Amino acid sequence: QFEPVESGGGLVQPGGSLTLSCAASGVTLDYYAIGWFRQAPGKEREGVSCIGDSGSRTNYAVSAKGRFTISRDNAKNTVYLQMNSLKPEDTAVYYCAARPGPLFRLCVLSNVDYTYWGQGTQVTVSS
Repeated sequence: QFEPVESGGGLVQPGGSLTLSCAASGVTLDYYAIGWFRQAPGKEREGVSCIGDSGSRTNYAVSAKGRFTISRDNAKNTVYLQMNSLKPEDTAVYYCAARPGPLFRLCVLSNVDYTYWGQGTQVTVSS
């Protein structure tokens, strides 16, 4: 059992970029499918992007496609979410979640599919 740790959030102007990181101690993240979720005030948590274990297939929400990129750096035991062309509606707390592999299918952007959750990092897009 472990808790992923998110970092990299902050305040950015519309059109700007941020890279979020998801790291963990004591486990090899490559053995887990990793999902990024977000929750804005007054809204339900929604899936943004995910990557299968062993750095295989990726999946994106419609709102993230073409702007966000999920990737792994196994040497650093870290999963990243590169976010470009940020909009005010991207403002939310972003969470990293992990599901033990192997995952013999495309990862999904559903809360219930993930076992371990981080505490979240705030992303605010505002001028």
